Amino acid sequence: MTQVHKQIESLLFIAGKPLSAKRIAEILNVKQDEVKQAAEELVAWYAEQDRGILVMSSHETYQMATTSDAAKLITEFIKSEQSGDLTKPSLETLTIIAYRGPVSKMELEQIRGVNCSLILRNLLIKGLIEAEFDRKQKQTVYTITLPFLEFLGLRSRDELPQYKELSSDERLQTLLQNQMKETTPDHHDQQQS
Repeated sequence: MTQVHKQIESLLFIAGKPLSAKRIAEILNVKQDEVKQAAEELVAWYAEQDRGILVMSSHETYQMATTSDAAKLITEFIKSEQSGDLTKPSLETLTIIAYRGPVSKMELEQIRGVNCSLILRNLLIKGLIEAEFDRKQKQTVYTITLPFLEFLGLRSRDELPQYKELSSDERLQTLLQNQMKETTPDHHDQQQS
């Protein structure tokens, strides 16, 4: 398996939704034909294996999914995940998204200080948050859903307790900006080196 195969497999796993060959090529900074060939090879490889997951393709769009053999198990799991109680870390993450959203995974992890991948996936499964690709920021951002507000009996997130004060807290904004500067190389510095 080449590096491109591994990168495509990783993207499809984490995306949780279909990705076009064009989009994958943009992310990996490789030619679209190279992505199509590698992705089709992944489709064939997973089809040959007796595994619980597969790679699906349709019109040069690819997605990782579970096999039909696991349908009953997956349905029961999702049902239990949707109805289960939220953990303290899930509540913390949901609160940050409610007050600071749209917010990226990186910003969430800077605020919480831990990896939020599984928590985000669970909140998405429960329908409490939604993910959208922000073309300006070139990353996925998360916001709360209308069913979440409906569950709380609110018409908009402006009705959340102390929303105005907490959503625009200058100390938190300054902290996030400083951390972003520390973790993101300055293009100006890169050009001089």
